[in-house]
Amino acid sequence: MIGQFVTSKAGHDKGTLYVVTAEEGDFVYLCDGRFKRLNTPKKKRRIHIQPVNRTVEKELLERLSGGGKVQDEEIKYAIKQYVRQDY
Repeated sequence: MIGQFVTSKAGHDKGTLYVVTAEEGDFVYLCDGRFKRLNTPKKKRRIHIQPVNRTVEKELLERLSGGGKVQDEEIKYAIKQYVRQDY
């Protein structure tokens, strides 16, 4: 699930688009590169997110999964590209 685009189904951030950056049991850590950055990701239960049938680019996905260096701007850019393709 790491690298997948998700939307929040519950909470004050309902409807917000995020990228899953880590998993831990029943929780996932979400980042949008703007308000929720990689050094302070949002921790949310899996039942409170809706996966989107799309992931980030292959190169970024490999770095997220493998523990490589990823910057907030890359996450923000990936979300921006996804939103542009939807419209």
